Order: sequence, then structure tokens, then C-alpha cells
Amino acid sequence: MGSRLNPYIAFDGDARQAMEFYHEVLGGELELGTFADFGSTEMPDADKIMHATLTTSDGFTLMAWDVPERVPFNPGTNVALYLGGDDAGLRGYFEKLSAGGTVAMPLKQQLWGDEAGTLVDKFGITWMFNITRQQS
Repeated sequence: MGSRLNPYIAFDGDARQAMEFYHEVLGGELELGTFADFGSTEMPDADKIMHATLTTSDGFTLMAWDVPERVPFNPGTNVALYLGGDDAGLRGYFEKLSAGGTVAMPLKQQLWGDEAGTLVDKFGITWMFNITRQQS
């Protein structure tokens, strides 16, 4: 299979809700495992997500976890998830992911000819979109 690089998002207790939302938007197969599922039944975070993977038919893989109480959680703005390509379906993802969130840059044609936009979803995750202009 070779190597892969996948986004792995840290959440402060709402990884399940976020990943279920992303599953609704992007489709695919969602696997969720709690700390208890992995043998940590006695810890205070036993019911939180230790590892979640969403794999879609579009070839996207998104991973997440709930940061346990013993690990510092410092949300930041230094990471964004990027969705790009020539698939018109990306417009629907933009619309659905923006529900309950904030559109920072509306999806519209840019100087380079493509449509681009940025949003912060209801879980505080930044998503960047670029829809390649169809050549005629």
C-alpha cells in the first residue's frame, strides 16, 4: 500500500458528533472506537473517542480523537482541511459543512479562474475549497 498522510483532528469531547456530521456530509464508512473499546475501561475518558476513521468513496480519509483530560487541549488556527478538484459535488460539501458554522470566504470564482472558498464548521475546523475550472 505505501505511505499515506491523513489529517487527524483533535477534539475536546465531541469527536463522535463531529465525525458523524462529516459522515453525513461526505458519506463513506465511519469507524469509531472509544478508549474503553481499546481496553481503557477504568479511565475517566472511557466513553470518549480514542480513534475514529472516516473513509469515503471519493478517496478521502479523515481521522479524529478526543483529547483525554490528562493531555493539554489547545485548539488553534494553524491547520485547515483542504478539498479540491473538478467535482461539482464539492459545492454541496461546502454548503453542508457551513451549516451551523461561519463562511469566511464565500465560494466564488477567483483571479486564477477556479472557484474557491473557506469556512469554519460548527466544530471550529477550518475547511478550504478549490473547485478547478472546467476547460471547454
